[in-house]
Amino acid sequence: MSKKNTPAQYSEASIKVLKGLEPVKQRPGMYTRTENPLHIIQEVIDNASDEALGGYGKQILVTLNKDGSVSVEDDGRGIPVGIHPEEGVPVVEIVFTRLHAGGKFDKAAGGAYTFSGGLHGVGVSVTNALATRLAVTVWRDGQVSELEFADGGNVNVALHSRASQRGEKKSGTRVTVWPDAKYFDSPALPLGELQRLLRSKAVLLPGVRVTLRQEKNGEEQTWFYEHGLRGYLVESLGGAEPLIPLFEGERFAEGDEDSFAEGEGAAWVVAWTEDGAQVRESYVNLIPTPAGGTHESGLREGLFQAVRGFIELHNLQPKGVKLLPEDVFSRVSFVLSAKVLDPQFQGQIKERLNSRDAVRLVSSFTRPALELWLNHHVEHGKKLAELVIRQAQARTRAGQKIEKKKSSGVAVLPGKLTDCETEDITRNELFLVEGDSAGGSAKMGRDKEFQAILPLRGKVLNTWETERDRLFANNEVHDIAVAIGVDPHGANDTPDLSNLRYGKICILSDADVDGSHIQVLLLTLFFRHFPQLIATGHVYVARPPLYRVDAPARGKKPAQKLYALDEGELEAILDKLRKDGVREAAWSISRFKGLGEMSAEQLWETTMNPDTRRLSPVALGHLDFDATVARMNMLMGKGEAAQRRSWLEAKGNEVEADI
Repeated sequence: MSKKNTPAQYSEASIKVLKGLEPVKQRPGMYTRTENPLHIIQEVIDNASDEALGGYGKQILVTLNKDGSVSVEDDGRGIPVGIHPEEGVPVVEIVFTRLHAGGKFDKAAGGAYTFSGGLHGVGVSVTNALATRLAVTVWRDGQVSELEFADGGNVNVALHSRASQRGEKKSGTRVTVWPDAKYFDSPALPLGELQRLLRSKAVLLPGVRVTLRQEKNGEEQTWFYEHGLRGYLVESLGGAEPLIPLFEGERFAEGDEDSFAEGEGAAWVVAWTEDGAQVRESYVNLIPTPAGGTHESGLREGLFQAVRGFIELHNLQPKGVKLLPEDVFSRVSFVLSAKVLDPQFQGQIKERLNSRDAVRLVSSFTRPALELWLNHHVEHGKKLAELVIRQAQARTRAGQKIEKKKSSGVAVLPGKLTDCETEDITRNELFLVEGDSAGGSAKMGRDKEFQAILPLRGKVLNTWETERDRLFANNEVHDIAVAIGVDPHGANDTPDLSNLRYGKICILSDADVDGSHIQVLLLTLFFRHFPQLIATGHVYVARPPLYRVDAPARGKKPAQKLYALDEGELEAILDKLRKDGVREAAWSISRFKGLGEMSAEQLWETTMNPDTRRLSPVALGHLDFDATVARMNMLMGKGEAAQRRSWLEAKGNEVEADI
């Protein structure tokens, strides 16, 4: 046998364990953005900002050096340089060389960083891993300490200290980074993005001076906002006149509140303008969240409930007009800064906040404040009400025009379909739910305004080899087709989608093997007989949790119910609880055997609420269409059992990434 055809050896030696910072170097895109080095510099800036957020610094200086390096210097407390009691090496070295290590995991009362943005514990260690060189200088306890790394985290110059001289700063940290160009699409820092980032830090840290210095051209910019969020929003609106005076405020939880940890809350400033939204910026513990998240959802909910309450109180709502959150929010510009004790972000780059409690946190603080303001300024409130009602009327008229096009040829809907009230397909959703008991919970937990429920009994027919004219012989498939309002069609057909009744068709099944099987059968139905629904982005898979962890109160954090999609997320939650100092016996773990075991409230909170659920869109993958059909034929064809088994044995562990 030739060497070329010799099968690859798989033995104990084949298993490679990545140590230290090697995982970052192997897969940098999992830890940071790789378009350019800005995000690894931002990790250092965030650390300096967290010191200022805690009240320990008043200046942040960022210098773009001539040699291409970037220095970030603050006047905070300085990173501890003593020997770690357990690890036996200097703490400053641990911070820059170990993943999941840092002061931000200490959440107990009096912890080093009660509120901070860098909570994944991989921030500056990622910076170090992706740098050719990184130098640290610490001013602390009357000493100046220096340490230098090279080649992605190796100690190049060991930690050494000297007594500080007269006139030197007393405390602070300076980190200089030489990013390694091989990890980034472009080695150049986007100056505009860096400037916006630094300006936002100054906005969110009133009284802190943030400076950017460029050595090449000698330019220096300084941002200092005495009026914080308000001054920033007024400047950003660029002269656009708000319809009513700015609504601004802040509220943070007191120590005697049960629902939220002491210090959690938000500061906000909101403007309504005739021209619509111009500025929408949100932050969590000073971290910009350009993709929004649950804190923005809380602001939207709080504003909507307050404005709707004012309109109802003063009897301003015309007959036949139904108000929706977007009617209030569509013309809003805002800057929102939330403080969350233990924020959960989407991914390491932290563009979106996922913490479920943040919806309730922000909405419960903003709603009463706006209600009070509107009822103290009734004329301004009525002016805002007029704007909101006009928006609702325009939306209703647009919806009526669409409905006239769809009014002909409506079939008799299946009896077990629990329909929603709105017919606006830009909002409404159909949930195809596994089992009658889960269907009952979904019906009770849903928002009947825009969510419809169609329970499915048992396993759906494998329709891969079913002829189109025989599809409707199966009751479940018939009910699905009639409910969505679209006829079965082929890949090359151009079906009439004008009668589509729902903008989102969501597959909701148990988070177990049987549930996954039902998902596959339904996806097979849509891919084979309704491919245009996938191509146009109407099909989704809902992701219910498999586990619930009842966590006790810890430090400032009240007792919580935490949900995990799978064993991986469960282990991450338990690992976090252990780091918070919670004993193993202090928490309890529940495993949901199926959707039917979840209460209506749990199903809504975890799986159906648009603000807190995880809903995965279904799209065609990287294979071309013919290759996808061939793959599906192998997976779902009745006569392909032998080929299917061989493929699963060879590539079963790659299924999620490959399809």
